[in-house]
Amino acid sequence: MIARAFQNFAIAGLVSSIPLPAFAQDADLAKQLSNPVASLISVPFQFNYDRGFGPDDGHRMTVNIQPVIPFSLNEDWNVISRTIVPVISQSDVAGDSGNQFGLGDTVQSFFFSPKQPGPDGLIWGVGPVFLLPTGTDELLGSEKWGVGPTAVALKQEGPWTVGALANHIWSVAGDHNREDVSSTFLQPFLTYTTDDAWTFALNTESTYDWKGDQWSVPINFQVSKVVKFGEQPVSFQAGARYWAVAPDNGPEGWGLRASITFLFPK
Repeated sequence: MIARAFQNFAIAGLVSSIPLPAFAQDADLAKQLSNPVASLISVPFQFNYDRGFGPDDGHRMTVNIQPVIPFSLNEDWNVISRTIVPVISQSDVAGDSGNQFGLGDTVQSFFFSPKQPGPDGLIWGVGPVFLLPTGTDELLGSEKWGVGPTAVALKQEGPWTVGALANHIWSVAGDHNREDVSSTFLQPFLTYTTDDAWTFALNTESTYDWKGDQWSVPINFQVSKVVKFGEQPVSFQAGARYWAVAPDNGPEGWGLRASITFLFPK
């Protein structure tokens, strides 16, 4: 009996010691992905499909390349670089406008963020955001240079992450024949991460165009999972979005989103 008890104890100890650390590490990476200013290098490739543009039911496919790179300034502060470079393929988004393929405008943000959470676990970051006119077609970009402030604040407690990211961009230079840019971006978000690294996320990526006096409000729901290929952690994500509000001739109805994110933890 003593031998059997020892054997059962040894087997239970062996089983519990193998998978739990791996699950814990993957879940921790998944939670860091829910934090826009986490000290984690990540390179997402995000695919979006939207339809219903203009009178000819135009459509757009966008792959956003979004590297996030944190840099340590000193013992107390990080600066996090977040870049969004869109690669776009679209058809009849402005009436009978034909097909376009190429780069859209790049959005570059820098967040200065404390390394340790503040009172009540508040995580935050502030900094500048820049609009770079990298569009390769007049229907793919604004042909304007822009700048403005950006900020993010969130709290993580248990499996939950709740927060919001915002910025505002004003155009400061560029083609004088194109309309100026004055745009506010608001992204409240809520995520739930399980112990085995599944994440369920709900957010909006709302934009208010102050020049056109128009809102764009897509509501996104996504499910993601962190897995490892050898030593390389990767997050896979899939979901849908619904355009609750869109500008005149903008997208409507349901769209799709899928992404793959390569993670490089320190």
